[in-house]
Amino acid sequence: MSTAELKRKILELIREDEEFRYALAGALGLEEILKRLDENTKAIKSLQQQVASLQQQVVSLQDQVASMQEQMLSMQERLEQHAKAMEELGRRMEQLARSISAIGARWGILAESTFRNAIKSLVEDYFGGKVDRWVYYDEEGEVFGHPAVIEVDLVVRDDKHILMEVKSNITKGDVYELWKAAQLYERKHGIKPELAVVTAYIEDKAVELCRRLGVKVCTELR
Repeated sequence: MSTAELKRKILELIREDEEFRYALAGALGLEEILKRLDENTKAIKSLQQQVASLQQQVVSLQDQVASMQEQMLSMQERLEQHAKAMEELGRRMEQLARSISAIGARWGILAESTFRNAIKSLVEDYFGGKVDRWVYYDEEGEVFGHPAVIEVDLVVRDDKHILMEVKSNITKGDVYELWKAAQLYERKHGIKPELAVVTAYIEDKAVELCRRLGVKVCTELR
């Protein structure tokens, strides 16, 4: 075998035969170095995998942060819209309060008798009968809890009797007193009257009581 063929064979064995390669390295004093190189190569591959995994985690965190920022921006926009809506609501409530104050001042100037006279014809047209006044001395105090003169507006149409409270401002107490007066009217005349309140303004609690007691609420006469 020539020297050239021997060299070629040795190189092939080094490339293809791991056992021969380590034997040769050991003979040359390089075995330990090669082992460390292999270990370092494995360590480098492991670190590369860890770095790739960390990069993926960083990308995932960046996506989460971006999503959170979008949510925060969206929430901030909603809060700004809510603040604007509340500001607008406050402005409208102020306008409503001024309107109510103006109406209250207007009706406050008028006495209740003036108010009744102002809408008397409207009430008669609406209920289709003449407005009279039922006056009765409640000696037993059935309405107010003590003897008192009871005065209630009364409309009689055919066989229908309608007791009503006509005031610029109706409260829950007004509704209850009308209902008590109706009970007294029924006992004295043997007729169960219908009930109604005619007003420019009625409290919410009074409206609810009217629903429960079957009292008609007239705030617009048409």
